[in-house]
Amino acid sequence: MTQNDDYLFLHIPLPADVARRVAAGEIDRARSLIQGYLDRGPAPELAARLRCEQDRLGRLEDNYPYTKAQALALLRDEWTDCTEAQFDALVDSGRIDWRYINGEDRYIGSFVAALRNYPAEAPGLKHKTEDHKERDAVLRRMEEEGSLTALITLKAAIRPKTPAGGKAVQAWLPVPAQCPQQSEIQILSATEGYTLAPENAQARTIYWESSDRDSFEVVYRYKFRAEYVDPFTLPWDGQHPLFYTGEWLPHIAFTPYLRTLAERITKALDTPVEKAYAIYNWVTENVDYRFQPSYALLDAGIAEHCALSGRGDCGVMALLFITLCRIAGIPAKWQSGLSVQPGSAGCHDWCMFYAAPHGWLYADPSFGSGARRNLEPHRRRHYFGSLDPWRMVANSAFQAPLTPPDPCCRHDPYDNQLGEMTVDGVGLLGPQMERSVETVGFEIL
Repeated sequence: MTQNDDYLFLHIPLPADVARRVAAGEIDRARSLIQGYLDRGPAPELAARLRCEQDRLGRLEDNYPYTKAQALALLRDEWTDCTEAQFDALVDSGRIDWRYINGEDRYIGSFVAALRNYPAEAPGLKHKTEDHKERDAVLRRMEEEGSLTALITLKAAIRPKTPAGGKAVQAWLPVPAQCPQQSEIQILSATEGYTLAPENAQARTIYWESSDRDSFEVVYRYKFRAEYVDPFTLPWDGQHPLFYTGEWLPHIAFTPYLRTLAERITKALDTPVEKAYAIYNWVTENVDYRFQPSYALLDAGIAEHCALSGRGDCGVMALLFITLCRIAGIPAKWQSGLSVQPGSAGCHDWCMFYAAPHGWLYADPSFGSGARRNLEPHRRRHYFGSLDPWRMVANSAFQAPLTPPDPCCRHDPYDNQLGEMTVDGVGLLGPQMERSVETVGFEIL
């Protein structure tokens, strides 16, 4: 087992005194209590849960750096007449994420960027404008021709912000994995001394270990083929496959609330496609996009927390869709990697669901939610059943190990989109690394 395996036990309750200190935001006292329990040698499962919480507590202040005064001042740098009452309303409506730390509310570092999606609620900010003309043209062509294939070349790099200075370094960068959409995967160039994970690895990586260098990069090329499928035109053979229909704790959990929700959403519907579409509609209608802290700080049962709060990013929405589908007896699973455009690339997560006898289909709930927010029903409908050719798939499972497994607590113990690194046996967090990915070549064939 590695330190990342401790996160498999996140659903185990903390001892009551520890849980109270954590809830009160008393980080130092909580960590002291945890160490006392660990010193007494608890059962292995509880020990893993306690170590996991130690790691999570160490990330809180970096992820939630702003006091209320600092957050309000930052917002007023741009939205000059924002009042304290308006700020509080944004917090209470769930637009601004916060945690209680050491006696005060602290606010997530990305809250201003998250607010740019909601001009009606934060009118004093420069708002994010999205021009989907090129994307919509690609989607229309894909729908007309039945499929589109893109030849994509990407360059990824990773290094520590503080030079390693001859210390032992390990580095992992995600690369394209074998999957139905991707073919002709090539490593065009890479920092010497690498090890490439098998093409079918659940979290495919290129890996280095060195004491001579601390900067690594790779350039790779692959073909991505996106098929357009209207799920409602597919026949159903009456089969209900049992694979990918179970819980996967700690986050795909069939809680009483989610069971009730899934039953209500899919009531009186017969086919898997009808049920999956009802679930997709519920998620995209009821969940708004909001940036998340480091996924390590998300509590057990990510799917349920998303359903309760109505807030989430692409991965959180994908887990909610997967969980509700599985409760309804529809096989569903994870995919993630990058959303790639001709001039840029960025992290993205989505999911798959199974409709017999056709096979696996795709759903992108966060793109669907964004299309709903922007009053674009056709684009919202497209992302139920189909994707687009602007993707790179590196991961086919949530919480999959790297190759070789990272011995330290990863920056993201669940997903790998930009890479991970250790220096002198210590795992680096996001702010301690410089990670990049850029589109070098992009051509629709």
